[in-house]
Amino acid sequence: MAHFRLQGSKVLAVDLTGDTVKARKGSMVAYDGEMTFKKKTGGGEGLRGMVTRRLTGEQMEVKGHGTCYFADRASEINLVTLHGEKLYVEASNLLCVDGALRTGTTFTGLRGASQGNGLFTTTVEGSGQAALVSAGEAVVLRVTPEYPLRVDPGTYVAHTGRLQQHFQSGVNFRTLIGEGSGEAFQIRFEGEGLVYVQPSERDTVGGEV
Repeated sequence: MAHFRLQGSKVLAVDLTGDTVKARKGSMVAYDGEMTFKKKTGGGEGLRGMVTRRLTGEQMEVKGHGTCYFADRASEINLVTLHGEKLYVEASNLLCVDGALRTGTTFTGLRGASQGNGLFTTTVEGSGQAALVSAGEAVVLRVTPEYPLRVDPGTYVAHTGRLQQHFQSGVNFRTLIGEGSGEAFQIRFEGEGLVYVQPSERDTVGGEV
């Protein structure tokens, strides 16, 4: 299995001993050893395949012996280790995954629409490591049945666990203190799991939240 490690906070180093990883096209910044690179389009046929390719973007498959280095516009990199569970992550936040992990898409309904990123979220499932990028170091927040979590859609990066999402319109964190304007959104997470958020907002259809 490929070994993921951080070289500083903004460069991912992946040690390969004949292993394979899948990474965002154009994210490789250097490598040593013997590597092969193969463009992957994937997603299958039909509408779902087209949606998958558009959301996940073009990927490359890297295989070989040595160390490959990845980065994305000096974004912070966060490592996630999966032990058979499923990770839900915004496609723009997914940098690299172990070749043994399965990737796909899942319908997320209005939450996706609120972000302007479509109606689907990328899924990563299996056992292995994944690297996520975020605007600033991501914060990991725990959700329990006793303590649900409300998240600004512009800061959402990913989540794992047995969580249910509820999309709420007409409310945001600024309206709670009387400074809101216009339509806005929240995501409410309930259940048991972890939610990754970034300390910088992306643009949303609902405006600044």
